[in-house]
Amino acid sequence: MSVLIKGGRVVTAADDYVADIFIEGERISLIGESLDVAADKVIDATGKYVLPGAVDPHTHLEMPWRGKTTVDDFYHGHVAAAFGGTTTHIDFCIQAKGQTFGEALATWHGKREGKALIDNGFHIIVTDLSENGGTLEELATLPEEHGVSSYKLFMSYNDSLRVSDEDLFRVMQVAAKTGACVMVHAENGDVIEVLMADAIAAGNTAPVYHALTRPPELEGEATNRAIQLAHVAGAPLYVVHVSCAESLAPIVIAREKGWDVWGETCTQYFFVDTSFLERLENFEAANYVYTPPPRPKHNQEILWNAVRTNALQAISTDHCAYTLEQKALGKDDFRQIPNGAVGMENRLQLIHHFGVREGRITLNRMVELLSTSPAKLFGMYPKKGTIVVGGDADIVVFDPEKHATISAKTHHSAADINIFEGTEVQGSPEIVLLRGNVIVEGGELHAKPGSGQFVHRARFRSELRPAALATA
Repeated sequence: MSVLIKGGRVVTAADDYVADIFIEGERISLIGESLDVAADKVIDATGKYVLPGAVDPHTHLEMPWRGKTTVDDFYHGHVAAAFGGTTTHIDFCIQAKGQTFGEALATWHGKREGKALIDNGFHIIVTDLSENGGTLEELATLPEEHGVSSYKLFMSYNDSLRVSDEDLFRVMQVAAKTGACVMVHAENGDVIEVLMADAIAAGNTAPVYHALTRPPELEGEATNRAIQLAHVAGAPLYVVHVSCAESLAPIVIAREKGWDVWGETCTQYFFVDTSFLERLENFEAANYVYTPPPRPKHNQEILWNAVRTNALQAISTDHCAYTLEQKALGKDDFRQIPNGAVGMENRLQLIHHFGVREGRITLNRMVELLSTSPAKLFGMYPKKGTIVVGGDADIVVFDPEKHATISAKTHHSAADINIFEGTEVQGSPEIVLLRGNVIVEGGELHAKPGSGQFVHRARFRSELRPAALATA
């Protein structure tokens, strides 16, 4: 069906103007003033922002972890995302030990089939490069054959996900040849294991020791190590969930040199600090256990400045939802607390209120961080991430005056925890369209399970490199 959005303030990463938008065949067909066209549905966006659908490059839906699974599957996660104005996300497909990459992707496609409400792609998490697992030759085929043009590797979680520096470097070499981007979870896993064992031996089992055994220096060391290895291999590198000054510093140095390095932070690192892990009543501190952990509060303004100045290029969520019951598994041992928190539904609200309304970033920069930059970096632009004739009609009609209070009692995730509980915001999505189809309107969900499509992503684009941007 055709849709006409009238009189809204259209905001992209580069532009800000009042216009009408005409949509037909799931694509944006016309943009202009006072368009004289007939449409099946007319949306009056006067006084509202018209934004490109948000793109979340970092989520974990229906993810297994030590015998448990995150409570948000693709249906519940997509409902939360849709109400939050996110129309596309990239989830992490984990290669299990002994699996080929094709087998892992088939498993993850099975999780989304019949449930997906919004569009999504996959990153591949490499855990097993062995005779019985995936091969470098197979990994090289993923961008072309599967539309998976990003490889993620863990430098910690020694008991399950971590790879050796040798395997990390070999994957970087493959990425350099195939046009893929390497993503790293950067922490020094070996030292973390020592610190955790020391804490338990001393009887220190409380949630705060999750942070104390993962100090920021270990994130900084691993980030620098990954940057140096990627530079030698000639591979683009994207550092996920940067949480502190120690990991930001080597990213800034590398980008100043024109190296192919990018970084993201996550919504929670602007609002939750180490003190939250000291909340003792009802084991509440466990709600804030995620990795990297909450950091000392002074890092928050450092990260706001980083996203303002383009030292970091995206804000993701690392959405990884658990219940109170699941978190309680670590009551006697912080190492057993499932690592993760919700975020997909509240990212746009929080960044708009505390970023834009409080003067830390501009509206254009918000769109760039939440939509355009992730779409560019991960091979979806300009189909996704902007408002342009010919692009997918993924659009959020956003009411900048609408007040809301964030709460687990009203959010759409299946989790009974929200780490932003009680936070009051001004500005929320009012109507959300995915490829021209209204999926949220009037506080109601209109999408049907299975309507979300898989996004076959393009290879990394060389013109995004810092050196190219510096000389443009």
